Parts: sequence; structure tokens; C-alpha cells
Amino acid sequence: MQALYTTIKNAYILLAQWFRILWAHCQRPIIALGTGGYQAGAIAPEARLSAKIIHSDGQETDQGILSTKMVTLGFVQFIVAQLQSSSGEIDGFYWHAMGTNAISESAVNTGLGAPVEARVPGNKTEGSAANIYQTVATITATSPRSITEHGVFNGLTGGILMDRSVFGAINLDTSDAIQFTYELTVPAGN
Repeated sequence: MQALYTTIKNAYILLAQWFRILWAHCQRPIIALGTGGYQAGAIAPEARLSAKIIHSDGQETDQGILSTKMVTLGFVQFIVAQLQSSSGEIDGFYWHAMGTNAISESAVNTGLGAPVEARVPGNKTEGSAANIYQTVATITATSPRSITEHGVFNGLTGGILMDRSVFGAINLDTSDAIQFTYELTVPAGN
């Protein structure tokens, strides 16, 4: 029954993401192309966070997709600065954090609302396609927690928040863990 619920929830979240993207494209100005053709404006990156609970007894509970919202303004500004730089610092966005604050995410967030536990470095890989950045990390609870937020940063402390996701509470007992999978899709084309 849990698997069916997760499948239905994932479908709903992906449909909501598709409508958000479609609505954003409808609101963008129409740009005239050289020969009189028209095309919608810029393409935005898409973020997706999924998770599974790893209970202290070794059992796992798939939570499916938790969020498909936005990357932060700070991250976008960092990308633009890196494109103008030769420092090569863009590879540091793999530090995962979790917290207990349920205030809605915003493009101007710079951190989590109520972080708990230390940040954990994730494994960085290419996702299911060459334009998908994926990082996976597991964070263990040191006491009972009700986790409602996740973030990806470019450092163990401080740093720039790439993405903050808020979701329904995931309750953990001491020594339970959440394995977070964060994907950033950067589309090309029209």
C-alpha cells in the first residue's frame, strides 16, 4: 500500500511541477526571432528532491519525491560569477543539510530555517542524462526529529545555499537516517 501511495504522490508532484513550468513559460515575454518566428523566453533549471528513510533496524521506507521547487537567487548569481571566473569553485555544491522549519522556501533563502545535525557531503554524479547533476547523501538523526526541510550548500559551514526544499514531516527516531537524492536538471534548447 505504501508503494502505491508513493507512486500516486510522485505523479501528483511531477504534474504540479509541469504546470508550474508551463505557467512560467506562458508568463515570459514572446521573443521575435530573426525571420518572424516566435519562441517563448528563457529555460529555467528544474530541481527535484527525493528521499528514503533508513531505519536503525536496517529497514527502508521510500518517501518518493519530496519537492520540485526552485534554486536560490544566491546560487544563480554564483553561477554567473563563476562563468566570468577561472577559479573553478562551482564543484562544491554537494553538502546536504536537514532541518525542522516548515516556513515556505523562497528564491532569496540563504540557509535552512532550523538546521539539525551536521552537514554531510554527498556523492556527486551525472543523473539519468548528461544535463542532470545529482548528489546523494545520508544524514543520521542523533535524537528524535521531525524533518521538514533540506538544503544543498557549497561548504560544511556557511557557504551558498543552492536549493532549499520544504516538505511534509518525516519523523525519525534516534539513529534513523534519511538518504536524500537531489537532482538539478539544466535544460537546453527552446
